[in-house]
Amino acid sequence: MDSADRFWNAAPEEFKRGYVCEGEYYICLLCGKAVEHGIVYPDAGNFYEAEKYMRLHIEREHHSVFEYLIRLDKKLTGLTEHQNSLLRLFYKGKSDKEIQQVMGIGSASTIRNHRFALKEKERQSKVFLTLMELLKDKDKHAPTFIDVHKTATMADDRYNITLEEKEAILQKYFPREAGGRLTTFHLKEKQKLVVLREIAKRFTNERIYSEREVNAILQEVYDDHVTLRRYLIEYGFLDRKPDGSEYWLDNGSVNQIKKE
Repeated sequence: MDSADRFWNAAPEEFKRGYVCEGEYYICLLCGKAVEHGIVYPDAGNFYEAEKYMRLHIEREHHSVFEYLIRLDKKLTGLTEHQNSLLRLFYKGKSDKEIQQVMGIGSASTIRNHRFALKEKERQSKVFLTLMELLKDKDKHAPTFIDVHKTATMADDRYNITLEEKEAILQKYFPREAGGRLTTFHLKEKQKLVVLREIAKRFTNERIYSEREVNAILQEVYDDHVTLRRYLIEYGFLDRKPDGSEYWLDNGSVNQIKKE
């Protein structure tokens, strides 16, 4: 299961803690890092069992699950910029009066009204989530769509692609019999998305690549590696330092490679 599938298929409690247990591993939902059960992990003179080490990883690399999720695109969170700002301040433990002063809006009672509206949104979300879960048992005709990757720069109808359509696109433009090479990149946006998702699998989480290494990987796929590299960044699959000296698979982790 890739990181996007794992992220979106996680149960609410797994979302809240930021990791899942799969087989012999605890896997971070935020960046894909895996630690093995039964292994003791040394860190700064201390030793941690696997699950505690995973919690330490989330705290260190992502600060918190809240901090990670609140940074996601508003099309993924469903929050307006105003709601996003309010939630950040609530999470910091600010009082209504302090928030009113920071944001310069209305009065403390105005903030209470916003709290009420967010609580209403929470209730609606719980009902909607339950309805969708119940629907799975009844709607036998619902297609399975590809998941939106967490760092998507455009969470729009480009993702209106079923798994069957994805396989058909890959077979047509990225056929196995072609030796792992792309036949063309003159594609529609949906087709580009599918192809770029497949190419991104050639990169490894938590590894830093030089531009030369990125080019070498992409040249194995397609002659115009520069175009592929640009689109991988544009679509949120790869990220890089502004000077192009380092590249990495952008899974939204906040190991915060500094982008000086």
